[in-house]
Amino acid sequence: MLEEILPSGVATVATRSEISDAPLFPSEEIAIGRAVEKRRREFVTARACARAALERLGIPPQAIPPGPKGEPQWPPGVVGSIAHCRGYRVAAVARKAEFATVGIDAEPDEPLPEGVLGDIALPEELRWLRAAPRRPPGVSWDRLLFCAKEAVYKAWFPLTGRWLGFEDAVVTIDAERRRFTARLLVPGPELGGLERAGFAGRWLARDGLVIAAIAPTVREFGA
Repeated sequence: MLEEILPSGVATVATRSEISDAPLFPSEEIAIGRAVEKRRREFVTARACARAALERLGIPPQAIPPGPKGEPQWPPGVVGSIAHCRGYRVAAVARKAEFATVGIDAEPDEPLPEGVLGDIALPEELRWLRAAPRRPPGVSWDRLLFCAKEAVYKAWFPLTGRWLGFEDAVVTIDAERRRFTARLLVPGPELGGLERAGFAGRWLARDGLVIAAIAPTVREFGA
């Protein structure tokens, strides 16, 4: 499903089931050693997806330990992103020579818990949500907004190494074309001598999920 909204040069692997018997590398085992069982299952399955995606790029299995902020530490020359939610795990990877960054997220297609929207949405985003179209049917637009903002953060962090709050980017959703843009409200990453002012991505709602993805090519992003 995710591959439908990503360029062909990005390799993706997803699963709806746990892969609890997949082996971990020593550095991964150390990182996850004290995690509760639910978190361990998520980690093991996501890493299995990530290694399978790397193999599609011709890269042999290797460790993908979490970094200081929990971000996947990809092999040299690789950019990628991992997402997981209830009943779904997915990884997307690409070669750094071709893509500037990759950011993905997946969420259940259901309204956000009470009180969350006010914490993640800016005034203009709230105005759009109040007038959001009823088509496509069955899309939880508030959850999609959250999903898109998570994808923005995952694309942003590898380029900057800095935190990006929900209030630091305005997301505009194109309901008809199933695309979205994010306008940064803080200084953006500098690539190719230019400061990037935002990101553009695509989204999809299907099978009880909303997913969002960002994968600018090096040429598009001026890296």
